[in-house]
Amino acid sequence: MTPAIDIRGAWRIYETAAGYTPALRGVSLTVARGEFLAIMGPSGSGKSTLMNILGCLDRPTAGTYLLEGIDVTELSEDDLAHVRASRLGFVFQSFNLLPRATVLRNVMLPLVYSDLPPRDRELAAWRALRSVGLPEEHYLHRSNELSGGQMQRVAIARALVNDPAIIFADEPTGNLDTATGEMVMRTFRRMQARGKTIVLITHDADVAAWADRTVHIRDGKLFSDEEERRYLADLATRDAAAATENDGAPGSANETTSLSPAAPGPSARRALLLGVPAL
Repeated sequence: MTPAIDIRGAWRIYETAAGYTPALRGVSLTVARGEFLAIMGPSGSGKSTLMNILGCLDRPTAGTYLLEGIDVTELSEDDLAHVRASRLGFVFQSFNLLPRATVLRNVMLPLVYSDLPPRDRELAAWRALRSVGLPEEHYLHRSNELSGGQMQRVAIARALVNDPAIIFADEPTGNLDTATGEMVMRTFRRMQARGKTIVLITHDADVAAWADRTVHIRDGKLFSDEEERRYLADLATRDAAAATENDGAPGSANETTSLSPAAPGPSARRALLLGVPAL
């Protein structure tokens, strides 16, 4: 079966006043249909850049991206907009709801430019809200009258109202307490059980544990769980060795002068492990 996502050798390079900065460095990733994938990475690792490309909000500088077998790098802007509207759903950390609009109206928004008559749009929104477990008594409330967990459920319903094949969630539990975050993750699991492909970005290992598989991104490169563990263990070993060398080096607490060069800093050691220049 054709994968939901198949990205190969993707680079994303930004031009800044300081020169060219690579945010993604030859990323390759395959996501099966119906899979729940988590992408973990620290701030500045490239995970948001990767999400933007996977969600057809940006294009790679180089490489190919096959979405359900279609090379989206060759599509026009109008075609990309149609793909986003018909095949993809997005859930964000900050909910992005209209605060003074009702819950039902917020969920209906993606259908405004569809050919559906108003009654059918309302019915589709009602079904999406039912699918995420939000009680009907909240449907006519304004979104700013809801709790954080309820607002995120509304945001998930809005992502589902077009019946997308793939849902992208960017730190969807970041503004929620633990119990509410678990409730949201159970909702994603129910969506997966109905055949949806879920791609989740998070920095939280407990949230990533809900997924079928986790990949890690650092300095624009992807690592499997096993590669990430080896990377961290190797980095810790190098840090310990550098600290030991510094303890006995001239200029330490027992010495007053030093002519020896300083040990490489963390960014240089990380660059050595990744095989890329230190930025």
